[in-house]
Amino acid sequence: MRLTIVGGGGFRVPLVYGALLADRGPGRVTRVVLHDVDEGRLSAVTRVLAEQAEGVPDAPEVVATTDLDEALAGADFVFSAIRVGGLEGRAADEQVALAEGVLGQETVGAGGIAYGLRTVPVAVDLARRVERLAPGAWVINFTNPAGLVTEAMSRRLGDRVIGICDSPVGLGRRVARVLGVPAERAFVDYAGLNHLGWVRAVRVDGEDLLPRLLADRELLESFEEGRLFGADWLQALGAIPNEYLHYYYFNRETVRAYQEAEQTRGVFLREQQARFYAEAGRPGTSALRLWDRTRAEREATYMAENRDAAGAGEREEEDLSGGYEKVALALMRAIARDERVTLILNVRNRGALPGLDENAVVEVPCRVDAKGAHPATAAPLPGHAAALVGSVKAVEREVIAAAETGSRAAAVKAFALHPLVDSVTVARRLLAGYLDVHPGLTYLR
Repeated sequence: MRLTIVGGGGFRVPLVYGALLADRGPGRVTRVVLHDVDEGRLSAVTRVLAEQAEGVPDAPEVVATTDLDEALAGADFVFSAIRVGGLEGRAADEQVALAEGVLGQETVGAGGIAYGLRTVPVAVDLARRVERLAPGAWVINFTNPAGLVTEAMSRRLGDRVIGICDSPVGLGRRVARVLGVPAERAFVDYAGLNHLGWVRAVRVDGEDLLPRLLADRELLESFEEGRLFGADWLQALGAIPNEYLHYYYFNRETVRAYQEAEQTRGVFLREQQARFYAEAGRPGTSALRLWDRTRAEREATYMAENRDAAGAGEREEEDLSGGYEKVALALMRAIARDERVTLILNVRNRGALPGLDENAVVEVPCRVDAKGAHPATAAPLPGHAAALVGSVKAVEREVIAAAETGSRAAAVKAFALHPLVDSVTVARRLLAGYLDVHPGLTYLR
């Protein structure tokens, strides 16, 4: 089976390859094609993968190319993990937004809109190429903003594009851990959009264990989300929010923390990864050991500003292991081998989440088999959550409309309608600021 990774020079690609190395089942991936526009990044990541494969019998063959059509031809699965504008673009997204006093995070608020505006046209072009060159392929999307990009691609590929994210996986794993149950035994009732969802129940053998967790303050504050949001707020909500909802529930505190930080997350990653890619190509350097050290530092500093604002302390060691690569592998195995599994995925709604139309991409538990991902019917979200989901979905639709039509008016509307942007005037200034720093937005007129 052939897997093409678009964005194959990306820093997290070795996580995916590591998962593939551990898969010894029939019908496994035997050929990995890495595509990237940057030959230097491709070379560095290829070195890491070569070290990972040492001593592993029948390790999947790795081929690298800068020719996208060549990479896609004949693929069984296409993994999309592109970053349009690179980390320089992410840093600019943050800085333009913070200058206006609003959030610049790469998937939430103004920064997420800017990222979406320059990413959707590229993602849609990728979808068209997949239609032409690999019409039988399944596309697994990890490109952010994941829900928005998946929805844009689904207009070409339908249900053959599925979005994944490690955030719900990590949340479910942490909740199961503090409840003292194996994660594989727990059904996590999670619903919403990407980076905008809530755990409403945790069922083991039909029993919902979430009320026990919510009633125990000490247990609540023993894991990441409990420390981040505080027991009082979680008990008031009656649910456990995705960590990204901290940007909404504690927006002023988070924006202040970002403004006061020595450097933004984007600047930190830009400088850190520049060092990694420069050092990984030096003779005598173990690219794999260098990658391991760099990843550990990257994971330990994840959402550091939010934890500082909440006084939540350092991340626990168990939470530094990622998880999206395991979701990707489980998804591919379920489709390729009909190994039925339940995963939290980004898929077209098809009636699963009340209040949103059939084609809206939502993030919910799905049963996956050889025919794809089938979303489980979810109970309606409570009013406050449904209103927020509806508002953010409307923003996503405006971003897609702007990308499809090149309309600046639609882009301004996307910024202005977002709950974390409080002014049409600010929305106009944001777009002007992003047009100044992003050549990839010149299509807007």
